Amino acid sequence: MKLNRAIYYVKFLLCLGTFISVHSLQAQPIVGTADRIIAVVGKNRIILQSDLDVQYAQYKDRDPNVSDTIKCNLLQQMIIQKLLVEQADRDSLLVSNDDVEGTIENRIRQFVRQYGSKEKLEEVAGKTIYQLKEENRELFKEQLMAEKMQSKILENVKITPAEVQAFYNTIPADSLPFFPAAVEVGQIVIEPSVSKELDEYARKKLEDIRRQIVSEGKNFETMAGLYSDDPGSRDNGGRYNDVNRTGGGWAPEFVAAAFKLQNGEVSPIIKTQFGYHIIQMVQRKGEVADVRHILIRPERTTADFKRALEKLDSVRSLLISGKYTFAEAVGKFSTDDAAKTTGGMIIDPQSGSAQLEIDHLDPAMVLMLDTMKVGGFSQPQMFTTDRGDKSTRIVYLKNRTVPHKANLKDDYSRIQQVALQQKQAKRTEEWLKSRLPNYYMKIDPSYSSCHVFDNWKISSTSK
Repeated sequence: MKLNRAIYYVKFLLCLGTFISVHSLQAQPIVGTADRIIAVVGKNRIILQSDLDVQYAQYKDRDPNVSDTIKCNLLQQMIIQKLLVEQADRDSLLVSNDDVEGTIENRIRQFVRQYGSKEKLEEVAGKTIYQLKEENRELFKEQLMAEKMQSKILENVKITPAEVQAFYNTIPADSLPFFPAAVEVGQIVIEPSVSKELDEYARKKLEDIRRQIVSEGKNFETMAGLYSDDPGSRDNGGRYNDVNRTGGGWAPEFVAAAFKLQNGEVSPIIKTQFGYHIIQMVQRKGEVADVRHILIRPERTTADFKRALEKLDSVRSLLISGKYTFAEAVGKFSTDDAAKTTGGMIIDPQSGSAQLEIDHLDPAMVLMLDTMKVGGFSQPQMFTTDRGDKSTRIVYLKNRTVPHKANLKDDYSRIQQVALQQKQAKRTEEWLKSRLPNYYMKIDPSYSSCHVFDNWKISSTSK
């Protein structure tokens, strides 16, 4: 199978409804003269024409040149998701209401960040946040059940280096995709320390906020919206859902303090690498919890940043002299705990690869890398983190590739991922082939020309 064909194919078999835009949340059709059922899976899992039209409109927004024939693939994808949900139901792979609520909260929070505020999101969607949650709860529940079933089907599907090599060898030379320029980049981050005076000022500010909540009865959610320095939760009243007791990326001090609380209780002030927090327990659910928090970050002065840059200059000298490898220096000096798990390398969150396409990088980063040699280190610099904070770093250029045709030397991780996806797609096909006879399924005759269903032996009776 050609590489680009494999990518295209698995995109439909493995996506399974994970892309939900704010526009899809708007459309909640009612079956009537203006709508019709175009597919039925099991006894009562239906797909409406309007459901398919919404999915098609989303693809059309991203690729205006897409043709109507894509609707067949989209309908197949939607039916597969219904099949997965039906099987998850039969296998008792259910999801809790708390899981659904947490997923909705996280997605709404993403939309709020995307559009800038809750008010703007409601304006675009034409509905309140409450309405969006209530009307789409079943949609998210089905998505979670499908993902759970899909994970069960694919849990033992692995890929070996020999299989990657064999996959690559099947690709005709004239079919190899052309990859743009890419880099592998790492960084050592040193968070500037804070002066004692400003640190104490931040703590006292939060003490006063806590006093107003605990002693004067001020609303925690309102106070978070007014004063919290956490942009990720401020517009949601400081709320985070499904905080896991085992950590899951949360500061350990934060987790420890949260799980000491009873529902509605407000914590004492705690300090993490991000600043000072107070936490309110919303709901405890075993090893996970829904909480609200207010964060106050101590401000940093010019002198604080100067000291951090001087420290990084010393670290750079140690790297150039060879006293430390880059990974060793990350482990010893970096204040970014997450970076230590990747050896300081920046990872593409979408692909999980350390290969970053130049076109997707920040222009300032591209300009800096353009003057660097492979294996070199940048001068210490200030930069803006993903959280919107100012910090300091030095950058390491591990590798650079020019625009080129795919090859195993430069693109192993990409080819490995596609080979794995092809293997997963094959496993999904095998699962479908074995399961389809066990389901009642009906597809509207208007889609009988869709060749994606040619090999489906569709049962007319439920079993």
